[in-house]
Amino acid sequence: MARIFDVVEYPSEMTDEIVHRFPETGVADLRFGSQVIVRESQRAIFYRDGKALDQLGPGRHTISTANIPLLTALLGVAFNHRTPFTAEIYFVSMREFADVKWGTSQPIIVRNPGVGLGISLLQGYGTYSFQVSDPQQFVTQIVGAQGMYRTSDIENRLRSMLLSKLQDILGETGAKHSVAELIGLTEEIGAGVRAKAQDDFLAIGLTLKTFYLANLKPSEKSAEELRQMGMLDLQTYTQLQAADAMRDAAQNPSGGAGLTAGIGAGMGIGGAINQAMQGMTGAGQAPQGGGAAPAASGAGAIPSVMTPSEVAGILKVSEEDVVAAITAGELKARKIGNAYRISKEALEEYLKG
Repeated sequence: MARIFDVVEYPSEMTDEIVHRFPETGVADLRFGSQVIVRESQRAIFYRDGKALDQLGPGRHTISTANIPLLTALLGVAFNHRTPFTAEIYFVSMREFADVKWGTSQPIIVRNPGVGLGISLLQGYGTYSFQVSDPQQFVTQIVGAQGMYRTSDIENRLRSMLLSKLQDILGETGAKHSVAELIGLTEEIGAGVRAKAQDDFLAIGLTLKTFYLANLKPSEKSAEELRQMGMLDLQTYTQLQAADAMRDAAQNPSGGAGLTAGIGAGMGIGGAINQAMQGMTGAGQAPQGGGAAPAASGAGAIPSVMTPSEVAGILKVSEEDVVAAITAGELKARKIGNAYRISKEALEEYLKG
């Protein structure tokens, strides 16, 4: 004989649990006169045959036709009130789930027309909070027949919704502000994301209470990572890699982070390469205010005239690749007998594209 539940409750704080189904599997045998206890921060929803029926607020409720009219009607006029009936009860937490973390796993592209590559790459992180606004809608659309539904079960979905709106806001704002200005507008950007995402949250029975952008900064992705993401064509990728190599060869103190840090900061490829070239040639410039320039020395000095082998070493490619670029007319060189010679200016021009 099935057990009839005289008292149904879920005495849990539900700190990370949004919905708990009673029973977790199967159905509960209830009867008129059974009691349902709902905590202050909970709502209880009766389901039968997969259909949401009556909802109970906080308090101790004795099941009767008065508080479950929809279920009573579904049972039919032939139903004897002394006869047990089956149903499921979903306890839904109405508390605010705060300090949920979010972050950008991939850089967000911000268009900067007319600036180098035409894009900036930004990454950020922060927190948000949400609350169930329509328990019945949330259970019906999201939870289904699951026995337990935690915040971790929906975090990926909510994060995707928020990052989509963040990308929209940055795209709109980036057309009017520099990257440096964007980084100073975190409060305004956060408010914009919250406003844009609210309808999407309400559509699944939730309310987005807060959205905070704790940090927004240029991406530190390398040229290779950007190429694998499909964000760089082969020519741009080669130029970035080559210019990085030249800066390494010149032992620029600002090296190490790579030129892609310049792109992340909104500089674009043109500015990034120019920065590298300035760093590369600075060692050979005469000091201001007179005096003889120190002799170029050390492995970092770039010769004014180079062989294909020397260029290959600087660009970290094969000598055959350099000769192929020369014969294709992409890299200017002088042919002396059977040998080629390339000027530093010709190499700089080639790298600038």
